[in-house]
Amino acid sequence: MTVNRIGLVVHGGRAEAVAAAGSVREWCAEHAVGCADIDVWQEGERHSAREEIDTAGDPDLIVTLGGDGTFLRGARLAAENDALVLGVDLGRVGFLTEVPATAVRAALDAVQEERITVESRMLLTLRASCRLKVPENLETMVRYGRGPMLPPPGVRRECVTGDDWGVALDVTALNDVVLEKLARDRQVSVGVYLAGRLLASYSADALLVATPTGSTAYSFAAGGPVVSPRAEGLIFTPVAPHMTFNRSVVAAPDEPIALRVLERSGQAAVSIDGQVRGVLNPGDWIGVYAAPRRLKAVRLGPMDFYGRLRERMNLTDAPAALADGVAAPLWPVTTPPPGDLAHLALPTAPDAPRLHRDPPREPPRVS
Repeated sequence: MTVNRIGLVVHGGRAEAVAAAGSVREWCAEHAVGCADIDVWQEGERHSAREEIDTAGDPDLIVTLGGDGTFLRGARLAAENDALVLGVDLGRVGFLTEVPATAVRAALDAVQEERITVESRMLLTLRASCRLKVPENLETMVRYGRGPMLPPPGVRRECVTGDDWGVALDVTALNDVVLEKLARDRQVSVGVYLAGRLLASYSADALLVATPTGSTAYSFAAGGPVVSPRAEGLIFTPVAPHMTFNRSVVAAPDEPIALRVLERSGQAAVSIDGQVRGVLNPGDWIGVYAAPRRLKAVRLGPMDFYGRLRERMNLTDAPAALADGVAAPLWPVTTPPPGDLAHLALPTAPDAPRLHRDPPREPPRVS
């Protein structure tokens, strides 16, 4: 594709991210491509995705330089403009980012020369019984030690609102939507509805709805399942529920999940991709469902999600499985698949070139 303008989202607190941003600007100057910093906080506040995109001159590629948190900032903007997003990995976990900082110029060359694939990722959006806003006293607490908060979500004007169906909020989530308690000594009481039917009323620290992409984030920490980012579905996970049933439930992509704060509950905060965006009172509700728009993530080669899972989570092999001193091979198959398996997603040969990341390391052997 022809890249006309790049929007840069930089983790300004990391020197290597700032240096990598300089490499992107140099590449843009050499290729007569426009470049603008985006989602910057120097003004003391942040703006809606639409305002950020317009100010940056309508970029068709968003490049993020940082960790997964920086990528989420870029994803918010890319989804708004139907732009591509490329994540440069400078973080510690890196399930979302794509290339190391040393390969950023080669990655931009690959985009320009169309030597890429575009991976479509599911996003979440939501309706609510009311417009979301953060009380001033809570905003002060949330901003302590962090950057400015995002503004309250707007309303999608093209959607019918009111009556039983609430307000359609102009917001998307790549990882998750979370409803969590505000008071340390009081859980939230929430009725959880799947596809319009009551599943159960929960008393918990939090309740979250994640995408498959977000299954390795907060949902994973709360005991939820790891789901391939290529899958489709909504993952509901309760956090520290005060009840026997504490399991996750995976709903189909067309099955919405609604969370209603019950009358005897305390207030609950609504977080979208880790950012507090509003507070609900007893009687209020949110309905979470698959967004009509998708995130278009740049991939420079097949994504080795399960290899990355093993590496980034430091998975170790069971001692009993290694009792004979022979570890399972990382790449058990080295020949091309036969015709009846050719349609399956399988890893490339171990010696195939990989621009975006080195192959996983060999696991330690037990003698």
